Amino acid sequence: MTIGQGQGGPGAPVVADGAAGGSDGERQTFSGTVDWRWAARTGALLVPAGPRTSRFAAEQAVAELAEASVRAEEPVRAVTGLLDDQPVPAARIVDRPGWISAAADSMGQLTGSSPGDQHGPLTGKPAGVQVGAMLAFLSTAILGQYDPFTGPDGTLLLVAPNIVGVERALRVSPSDFRFWVCLHEVCHRVQFSASPWLAGYMRENVELLGEIGDEATTEMLARLVAELRQRRSGTASDDPNSRGVVGLLRATQPPAQRAALDRLLLLGTLLEGHADHVMDAVGPSVVPTVEQIRAAFDRRRTRPANPVQRLLRALLGIDAKVAQYVRGKAFVDEVVGTVGMQQFNAIWTDADSLPRTEEIEEPQRWISRVLG
Repeated sequence: MTIGQGQGGPGAPVVADGAAGGSDGERQTFSGTVDWRWAARTGALLVPAGPRTSRFAAEQAVAELAEASVRAEEPVRAVTGLLDDQPVPAARIVDRPGWISAAADSMGQLTGSSPGDQHGPLTGKPAGVQVGAMLAFLSTAILGQYDPFTGPDGTLLLVAPNIVGVERALRVSPSDFRFWVCLHEVCHRVQFSASPWLAGYMRENVELLGEIGDEATTEMLARLVAELRQRRSGTASDDPNSRGVVGLLRATQPPAQRAALDRLLLLGTLLEGHADHVMDAVGPSVVPTVEQIRAAFDRRRTRPANPVQRLLRALLGIDAKVAQYVRGKAFVDEVVGTVGMQQFNAIWTDADSLPRTEEIEEPQRWISRVLG
């Protein structure tokens, strides 16, 4: 059987279809241009199957991930010093179509769409097909995700077939790797639970990005074609934030919206870097083979399997995502190494305490500004 296809586990049901998008207009919001339910259905049709395994192994992986997601909470709290005294909600262990559905639902809620927003049989479906194709590709690479916008406690998703596939490819201890992945995703849950304002901050900046007109869409497509030509000729930019979907958005947005996108990118850099720092800080007492896993995983991050995958990663902005991990972890490592975790945690106070663009590269500037 294919792991994760319809597999369940204690407290880990496969999620349902996502919400639908809204109506079109001369100037459209993200919720108006994408039919999210159609995107979820398209993605589920296009997504390749996960790794083959026995039913027993699939059920064992689902059960172990569910247990590890709860067990990871204690070392994350201990390392971060973020005392999240709320009950630990169960993770949702999903297959690839399940992640696509959850992602579409989350994006629909974040952008303010709902099933009742539709007007006409073709509303948002072309964009839904495009987004669905993108989600199908991403669903083969996502190991886990914390979604702060769904459910009373957010939703922690773990994509079982991808985790099993990567642990096989890396030839690492399955139990250690599963727990290591859970540490990263649980860290995101703790970040948001300890700092309730974070979700609202993200939503506000997404709303500032909310309008994109037909002219901007045309320009983005033209720039995408130009970027493809540059990659073929070897003249593309070396800056990951200037390439792919992220780069296209930055190039086509007016200043206020571009600033909102930059704030979201900076927040992502902090969150991912902090989670990577925590994963390494728990040490071999919690994950015995952590050094082997980190070395193998970093090699895989920076060397995609084939040229097609490298192109898709770049065009979708995944190169920028990888750069976030590296830059963010370097920032957190230096600040924690200089002032300790307790003082570092001032970063979660409010939006003004978050690092600015120049401070990510020069952590001492953040220390001087925030800690005095």
